Amino acid sequence: MAECMPLTREMLKDPVDLRVAETPLDFARARSLADRRAQQLRADPMLLAWYDRAAGAFSPQVTCCNDIKPAWLIYAETRGGDLIIDINDEAFVFVYCGTP
Repeated sequence: MAECMPLTREMLKDPVDLRVAETPLDFARARSLADRRAQQLRADPMLLAWYDRAAGAFSPQVTCCNDIKPAWLIYAETRGGDLIIDINDEAFVFVYCGTP
């Protein structure tokens, strides 16, 4: 997967931080934890985008880029993604939308 630019903490708007001591933490477990936290904070949260730093993977695999943020993050934000769950300092990032 081609990534436009690396993700930095400054790119995330008001992230909800989760610290998870499990090692190694895999994507499936990280997503489960993020989904659970999103359900606590939003009614019917919908996952719009995600990022897995160790795997170098992200979704959606949007190819348009700019110099401000990765395309997958822009995709989510422009579609209402306003809940960002950041696990272990951007090891995993999940972006949701839903009613507060």
